[in-house]
Amino acid sequence: MKYSSCFSKTSKTPPTDADSANAKFLIQAGFVDQTMAGVYTWLPFGLAVLRKVEQIVREEMNALGALEIFMPSLHPKEFWEATNRWDNVDILFKIKSQTEKDYALGASHEEVVTPLAKKFLESYKDLPFATYQINTKFRDELRAKSGVLRGREFRMKDMYSFHTTQEDLTAFYQKTLHAYVRAYNRCGLNVKVVEASGGIFTKNPSHEFQALTDAGEDTILACDKCEFGQNSEVATLKEGDACPTCGGVLSIVKGIEVGNIFDLGTKYSDAFDLNFTDENGDRKRVLMGCYGIGTSRLVGSIVEASHDDRGMIWPKSIAPFQVHFITLNSKDDAVRENIMGTADDLVRELESNGIEVLWDDRADVSPGAKFADADLIGIPLRILISEKSLKEDSVEWKERTGTESRLVKLTDLVEEAMQFVKE
Repeated sequence: MKYSSCFSKTSKTPPTDADSANAKFLIQAGFVDQTMAGVYTWLPFGLAVLRKVEQIVREEMNALGALEIFMPSLHPKEFWEATNRWDNVDILFKIKSQTEKDYALGASHEEVVTPLAKKFLESYKDLPFATYQINTKFRDELRAKSGVLRGREFRMKDMYSFHTTQEDLTAFYQKTLHAYVRAYNRCGLNVKVVEASGGIFTKNPSHEFQALTDAGEDTILACDKCEFGQNSEVATLKEGDACPTCGGVLSIVKGIEVGNIFDLGTKYSDAFDLNFTDENGDRKRVLMGCYGIGTSRLVGSIVEASHDDRGMIWPKSIAPFQVHFITLNSKDDAVRENIMGTADDLVRELESNGIEVLWDDRADVSPGAKFADADLIGIPLRILISEKSLKEDSVEWKERTGTESRLVKLTDLVEEAMQFVKE
């Protein structure tokens, strides 16, 4: 993609009301635009990151055998009344139509997926199964804050599993827990698995996943070797104790909650009379689990965990592009034509080999401004071609995580770039 053709651009100054790194950098770099408090438009670069994050999550859910669906965001009032949550969930957006009927905007989808399952579930032979969606959620937060970390409209992957026995539910719950850790790791995050309460969803025990970052809202007691963690407010252990899982040392760290999983038991099966017939012909309640990842929140969490004072530092797996290609103009027409022609050939070759390239081809922008934009946008690899580099038949290669640049021969660039992307 040529940067000159992209309508969303970087800004020289961060938003004045930014209260977090992700709010500052995502807006300043032109990844998102704030429509109003807690509501954002995802612009091309931001959407590219969000789609890659959601694809990683999708792959891990598919590997569990879960099937993807897409449920409505507009819910009938009676579904939420059946679970006694219409008047007991203060974040629920409620809408009255011109027909005087009441609806809710989906804050979560237990009220939709449970009656859905009831239409298809009859016998123990129909169980177990799991289904998930990646959809937009709505929550009437009193104070939307911290950029895309806490919004009123946001993206979420929510999965629901259905089981005949507690043993089967527990086994799937543990598999999902490990799948979550893999998904976060693939997104470049170091996460801890923390025991938590079920909040508005269930009183059963649950787990939340905390991404370690100094900008975190939560204080947790975490192992220095494995994923074990406890919320410091309910911790049964203390700093310096041995980890009960692996024997590592526990320390106090900051984290951002990036997902949670719940053993729902029969809470929603009771509400909707969701049963199955067992091998003996007896009718029994279906057991359920619920598993959520706020995918747009996850993007913001990655920025909080991976940035410096110049901008964002995207992991290769989710960067909007893998290469940020920069051309510097020359006052000499022939040299300028050579620079642009060589750049065009290299970009085409990189892209033909599956490498995603953002080409900063702008003619009226200074080198310093281009370098500042590259740091702000945070693409893993910056390739610079200029009159100086062409004299060496080379380009300048600089990684976003590094401090020094080096020359790479034109003939070696594509091969080295392909290797870099694979690492």
